[in-house]
Amino acid sequence: MAAILINAMPGDEIIMPSYTFVSTANAFVLRGAKIVFADSGSINPNMDANKIEKLVTAKTKAIVVMHYGGVANDMDKIMKIAKKHNLFVIEDAAQSIDSFYKNKPLGSIGNLAAFSFHETKNLISGEGGMIVINDERFIKRAEIIREKGTNRSAFFRGEVNKYGWVDIGSSYLPSEIISAFLFAQLENLDRIQEKRIKLWKLYFEQLLPLANNGLIRLPDIPDYAANNAHLFYIICRNIKERTGLIEHLRNAGIGAVFHYISLHNSKFFKKKYKGPPLKNTDKYTNCLLRLPMYFELKPKEVIFICKTIKQFYSSL
Repeated sequence: MAAILINAMPGDEIIMPSYTFVSTANAFVLRGAKIVFADSGSINPNMDANKIEKLVTAKTKAIVVMHYGGVANDMDKIMKIAKKHNLFVIEDAAQSIDSFYKNKPLGSIGNLAAFSFHETKNLISGEGGMIVINDERFIKRAEIIREKGTNRSAFFRGEVNKYGWVDIGSSYLPSEIISAFLFAQLENLDRIQEKRIKLWKLYFEQLLPLANNGLIRLPDIPDYAANNAHLFYIICRNIKERTGLIEHLRNAGIGAVFHYISLHNSKFFKKKYKGPPLKNTDKYTNCLLRLPMYFELKPKEVIFICKTIKQFYSSL
């Protein structure tokens, strides 16, 4: 919906991170726009705000910011660049419910934002998401786009005597069952977040000795960002080590996964990519490992996972 609302089209360029899920790019590729990938930062997987402006051209229409793990990008820098070059800013806030940038809720800063309620997120409804509109000129059209391109909502409010097809659109409305399931989650947001943060902190405390010994890197949360405990990851020293650790954890009955595979190196996009090497992005692709993190996870299970990781490194 965000891609449609900004009228992304062939000839437009959209700047976004390569280290993100494919949905971030697909929304704009489907509109025919050209994707311009920016490298991640050295501190965390978020897009490096200092590398964005050099990617801006006369064809650039928007900057899409993905807040990895619910940890905010440097939004002041990004918004300053957008204002200077008259660009839209769209926040991919899929992982960012109940997270903040300098006390501003993520998703409330750019022109538009998209949240996810997929089963892997802090709040879930199985599938579905939420678009946030911070620019009043998009409100009326967004209502039409989500209703298959019709003015059906205006008809139900009695504003028109019949409704019809007035714009492009699709079926973006969740069912009442999905909405009810999500509403129950929203009512329990504080309880969910309290537990997730406790689990996140337990991971950090348990694995800090390995980090202090230079064996792994732990998540880095900038001073301007909040931590909504969406995920917990470690960064191994190389891909061989990560592969061995995944196998070691699997043998102990623990599922740990890596993501993302850099989009600029993906099977779909690799031949299309003409930009410079994205060294930090490739580092995260090869070395970042996500550990189990979900509401039902027990503290004793976190301790067992951390113990198993320590056993792996003690055997090297």
